[in-house]
Amino acid sequence: MSFMRGDFLSRTRKLVKGLAKAQPAWLKAMEQFHAFDPPPSRVFALRVLELKEQGVSEEQAMAIADMEYVTEKKAKKKAYTRLKEIARLQGKRLPQNPYPSAIKEIQAEERKYVRDRFFNPKILEIVEKQKAEAAAERLSRGGDW
Repeated sequence: MSFMRGDFLSRTRKLVKGLAKAQPAWLKAMEQFHAFDPPPSRVFALRVLELKEQGVSEEQAMAIADMEYVTEKKAKKKAYTRLKEIARLQGKRLPQNPYPSAIKEIQAEERKYVRDRFFNPKILEIVEKQKAEAAAERLSRGGDW
């Protein structure tokens, strides 16, 4: 079985006659899948449980985990600030914040739908129908306030 020799990437390159990318798209997707970042509450709870297993009281474990979380957050913030400074000095576009707040992430996801209600013709049509129904209901009740 000579066709099975070599690693998968080199076989992929041979299959497409050397036109394959050095790092295929599926590899990046797999790296992102494995680079799952758990929510801070889960990390905090896990750290408290680890400390309790080592014999630390619950109050002390929570205090230690909170202190570690705060220092880690400060370090990340400093690193991002330094990254922005470097980008400004080099005249490049500022990088996105790799550690945005959860509220801002949710708002960014919903922003599309908020804008959509003002410009999407289907939604505008539904709004017009609702306005017409409300006006008809007001008239049927006996007057327009």
